Amino acid sequence: MTTSLAPFPVEKIRKEFPILTQKMNDQAFVYLDNAATSQKPLAVIERLSKFYRNENANIHRGVYTFSQNSTRECEEAREKIQHFLNAKESAEIIFVRGATEAINLVAATFGRKFLKKDDEILISEIEHHANIVPWQQLAEEKGLKLRVIPVKDNGELDLEAYEKMLGPRTYLVAITQVSNSLGTINPVREMIKAAHHAGAVVLVDGAQAVPHMKVDVQDLDCDFYVFSGHKVYGPTGVGVLYGKRKHLEAMPPYQTGGDMIESVTFEKTTFAKIPAKFEAGTPAFAEIIGLGTAIDYLKSLGLDEINRYEHELLEYATEKLSKIPGLTIIGTAPDKASLISFELEGIHPHDVGTVLDQYGIAVRAGHHCAQPTMKRFGVPATTRASFAFYNTKAEIDVLVKGIEKVIQVFK
Repeated sequence: MTTSLAPFPVEKIRKEFPILTQKMNDQAFVYLDNAATSQKPLAVIERLSKFYRNENANIHRGVYTFSQNSTRECEEAREKIQHFLNAKESAEIIFVRGATEAINLVAATFGRKFLKKDDEILISEIEHHANIVPWQQLAEEKGLKLRVIPVKDNGELDLEAYEKMLGPRTYLVAITQVSNSLGTINPVREMIKAAHHAGAVVLVDGAQAVPHMKVDVQDLDCDFYVFSGHKVYGPTGVGVLYGKRKHLEAMPPYQTGGDMIESVTFEKTTFAKIPAKFEAGTPAFAEIIGLGTAIDYLKSLGLDEINRYEHELLEYATEKLSKIPGLTIIGTAPDKASLISFELEGIHPHDVGTVLDQYGIAVRAGHHCAQPTMKRFGVPATTRASFAFYNTKAEIDVLVKGIEKVIQVFK
């Protein structure tokens, strides 16, 4: 006997996101730009407000109660993220400003220390600029070779080509788990296994994955994993770098200053153990606490339930948008997150986004910090609609009607 799954409580959830009740241009607000940033639930908003109203105190070194409480709550947030990612220990969780800083940290420390002239770094054709430019800069500085894994016409990576590219000179593979411009979910577990077999270290950009699916860094066996708090229903200005202890301990500090030291004299400085070694200065402690609350909120909904519902939205939107004359979906891989990029024949994406805005619909229009991807698919830009668990099929219907109005405007 099969048990039917309870319907996802989207209407109840929507009441927990105050901004969704707002109007934009005198129209009901339809927010479909979740890949850029997620909206924040009351739990996170109220936690930040409560902290600043009643608890604000800098962390570390303070002997008074509020400072000790702030320190404890930050470390509790670190432990929450450890369990959320299934890292071995909380010391493997480093707080940074976002995924971009995390990647730059690894490039500037691990990359500079260990990669040598003629070593190879593999990235893919569908990376965000944040997972291209740091490696490009490092390659220019150290005489490394940056190699690009090709993508098929449907948005899937060419895994045959990838495996042939792996070799004795491959030192590092930096790969996105979910493409921010196409929605493609890459088979990172298998890619990591192949890279390790070749002796390479792997960094995974999880900025677009963590909001939508369970991530287990031990199961993936990645060496580094990064994500941003603001995309996972948490505050801006905070993100996470996970790294295996053996790598973090071997890496030099990224920045130097307060709280990342063991001792300082004018003759010599010795550095603190991880994670403090990589957290110089005053961190975004309120935002770290808020991120911990966001993680609690996501876990209360259930990542499997979120994934299942968002996949329903993706299938519904794909079916509806595919029927619009002149609309072409860019990126049709069979395994996708809840994101659709498209072009409308003869209409620039910026014009699409501008007209949709007048009807209260928020989408992203442009190259999505993925210009090489746009070049690969022969488009200057796309319009991107990205869905979260608080979106509805009715909002997708509004999007479809909005696109039809765009077409009428530019006939």
